[in-house]
Amino acid sequence: MQRNGVGSAGASESTTKSSFPPTSPVAAPREHPSAPIPVQGPPLGAAVRVPLGETGMHVFPFILGGSEFGWHVDNDESRAILDRYAGLGGNIVHTSDNYASGRSEHIIGQWIADRGLRDEMIVATRVGGNADNPGLGPVNLVRAVEASLRRLGTDRIDILYLDDSGSSPAALDDTLATAEWLVETGKARALGAFGFGAERLVEARILSSAGYPRLTVLDVPYNMLRRNDFEGDLRLVAGAQGMAVTPSHALQHGFLSGRHRSRSRTGLGVRGSQLVSSLNRRGSRTLRALDSVAGELGVPDAAVAIAWLLAQKTVVAPIVNAFEPQHVDELVQGVGVRLSRAQLAELTRAVE
Repeated sequence: MQRNGVGSAGASESTTKSSFPPTSPVAAPREHPSAPIPVQGPPLGAAVRVPLGETGMHVFPFILGGSEFGWHVDNDESRAILDRYAGLGGNIVHTSDNYASGRSEHIIGQWIADRGLRDEMIVATRVGGNADNPGLGPVNLVRAVEASLRRLGTDRIDILYLDDSGSSPAALDDTLATAEWLVETGKARALGAFGFGAERLVEARILSSAGYPRLTVLDVPYNMLRRNDFEGDLRLVAGAQGMAVTPSHALQHGFLSGRHRSRSRTGLGVRGSQLVSSLNRRGSRTLRALDSVAGELGVPDAAVAIAWLLAQKTVVAPIVNAFEPQHVDELVQGVGVRLSRAQLAELTRAVE
């Protein structure tokens, strides 16, 4: 499959360097974070769009995640990251009603309004995990969506991910009936799934054949090191249903960026403990393989990790978080990288 000028990874033995060099100027410095973006020309990646499954939307094949906004990344830095992503041609952002207790949605919504980008930017949010409206029962689902719309400052959510990872899943027919009302009233354009197993997706497709709306996008944690959550029955079902897969945790909490190679560099708190879990022999082998391939291509390790995901069947666009604008530069390069079969084999051997 061709990605509007970006070849599908693994299609041949050739290798291609990224089309998005981090040194390329995109916008002049701004005097204030809320000032309009003075562009010097069309964004570098504006022509790179891929179909997002059956949603009818076309997206840049790297979704900017907002899980750190309002938590580890303050408002001004979040806006700088969003500016950089949009300046490089990105057009889809992902957040959740439970990221930083809703502050992530607020930051993203305010940025979109200030920049005047609502019609250009695809907004995806996940609901079901906020403590105020937990789960996917009909009442809480409607309340959660209304709350997200207020925080995002918009009248519609382009991709509404239904979070089914709670301890007490709601009856799926009730959830989908409510989601149908949300779509019919224009509050949501397309439906995605998070926390759905293979059997749950099959149940959802059976219900769709009875007239309920279809789940067309799947968010599942997936990366070079974390493969069991997706590979197997879930991937087979998602592929059979033609779902667009937008994997989260694409860099394994930042480990696959190559920046964290010792316990002293991981820091404290939740993120530090997440990184430490990858500091083992398998993680070290993976980083060495990433270093080798990245050196051959002249791109950062993070770009190779993104390119590996884009080489996997059914994956359309990984969801990746950034802590600084320059991280976006590294990640975007993965969209322009085509890994050879030999490089894919080298990376696969490292994680086995």
